[in-house]
Amino acid sequence: MIAERGMIMVVMVILFGFVLLGCGPGGSGSADSGDSTDGLNDEAFCADGPRFEPIAGCVPGPVPDSGDFKADCVARINQFRWDCQCLPPLDRWADGETCADNHAEYDSTNYAHAGFKEGICTPGGRAQNECPGWGSEASIVHDCLQMMWDEGPGDDFNEHGHYKNMSSTDYTKVACGIYLTGSGEIWSVQNFE
Repeated sequence: MIAERGMIMVVMVILFGFVLLGCGPGGSGSADSGDSTDGLNDEAFCADGPRFEPIAGCVPGPVPDSGDFKADCVARINQFRWDCQCLPPLDRWADGETCADNHAEYDSTNYAHAGFKEGICTPGGRAQNECPGWGSEASIVHDCLQMMWDEGPGDDFNEHGHYKNMSSTDYTKVACGIYLTGSGEIWSVQNFE
């Protein structure tokens, strides 16, 4: 009887281990608590190259605050690309940042994407995402970019466009722009080239 209980405990521990393994990025389940995606920065996970679709519910932990909003914005976009879909990183497009700043400022008194649509400056990129009227730089980097990533995957650009821009392999670089309004709202654009 004691031997049977011992064997049952061993089997339960082994099964529990298999359940845990099945909940990781390579398994069929998801153990994501919404706080992080443990193990997604694993080279082995991305050994086969980019994935056709992102990991469902992928929520990487926040990128470290470097004190440079534009660098943190690019780092967060690249974090989604790598951790959630094994996509190569985009370069920081420093030459496009002044125009991205101008877009953010212009849009703050007009409407989202106004500067991009009206071509108010160059180089403006080939695609744009925007976080209009946010309360802090950190909320843009963590929450706004997460909301945009969460739009994917899908074919309809009107529903999934932000994700499509962030995950596209047609772009090689991104410029993040920012503008603080007199009322304390922060507008940010991400121009892709």
